Amino acid sequence: MKPQQLHRRYTLAALWVSLCFAAPSWAQPVAAPQSQASAYEAGWTQLQTPAVGPDAPATTVALYYPTQASARTLAMGPFTLQVAPGGPAVAQLKGLILLSHGIGGSELAHSVLAQALARSGYLVAALRHPGDNWQDRSLIEQNPERYFDERPRQASRVIDALLADPAWKDRIARDAQGPRIAALGHSAGGYTVLALAGGQPDLSRVRQHCQTQAAADPIFCGVARGAASQSAAAVAAAAVLRDERVRAVVAMAPTGVPFTPESLAAVRVPTRVYVAEQDRFLVPRFHAEWVASKLPEPNLRRVAHAGHYAFMDTPSFAIPSPDGDLAANPPGFDRAAFLQQAAGEITRFFDQQLR
Repeated sequence: MKPQQLHRRYTLAALWVSLCFAAPSWAQPVAAPQSQASAYEAGWTQLQTPAVGPDAPATTVALYYPTQASARTLAMGPFTLQVAPGGPAVAQLKGLILLSHGIGGSELAHSVLAQALARSGYLVAALRHPGDNWQDRSLIEQNPERYFDERPRQASRVIDALLADPAWKDRIARDAQGPRIAALGHSAGGYTVLALAGGQPDLSRVRQHCQTQAAADPIFCGVARGAASQSAAAVAAAAVLRDERVRAVVAMAPTGVPFTPESLAAVRVPTRVYVAEQDRFLVPRFHAEWVASKLPEPNLRRVAHAGHYAFMDTPSFAIPSPDGDLAANPPGFDRAAFLQQAAGEITRFFDQQLR
């Protein structure tokens, strides 16, 4: 499919969403059922968080949340959701999960995982990263020196917005430490959530890596060539990027090269790292495996036969990428079965860490 056709299909889907939510009902709470959380369906809506400057775009956020409304199949461009659009949210949520997509991605690309977390009782906020999404690549193309700094900041601003939103702030479970918040991310989103946990980027590491390992890690170095040419001083200190409110992190096939080993060793947030064994986009020994080896408590989950896109919903039509079709899988890999398994594992991990 040509980019213009893909854009048209996404645009029509976005128009449909705006019409559906002209008079939303999701803001009206309903009592939680007395039975188990499996009685919930996944509600779904969108919101826009404010822009941070006169030339900056607002941030589109897809919200998945527990509801007792009936779910239905909802086609949104290449992705298909099983949700209750605009369904009333339950009165009390187990916590907030920030979800960050990969480079050039979509807030809808991890709906299977988001829906499972919502059915379990969480509010999942999947942001469309401004300047780094399927519609807009301006951040990495025009401001590569800001890329590794801005992505975590965008995620933190979404958390800010939801904790200030009257429709949601009082529903998110709290304890003596404050709101119960975790983060989940894939690829560049995995980088993003690791930075929220305290990982510190150093652009000189990207430059050195791609000078010596470009042949072994060609897709990453091709995509990151702009950032690799920048000075390390262009990226802010990790203390600024870390978000103390985030208590647990799951990084799926994360971008790992930019992090300093010292900062990863200092991470105290419970962290799980997923590695796709046949990942060619982010070669594991330089990224996911390397990250896990530097964390103080390695928690690595290897996914046999998986490629880089194993953590994404399977799109309904072919979408080209630097590593082939997003809908394709390596031989012997069942993406649908894996996502169902991963959804259960990730939900249990967050339940354990946020209790």
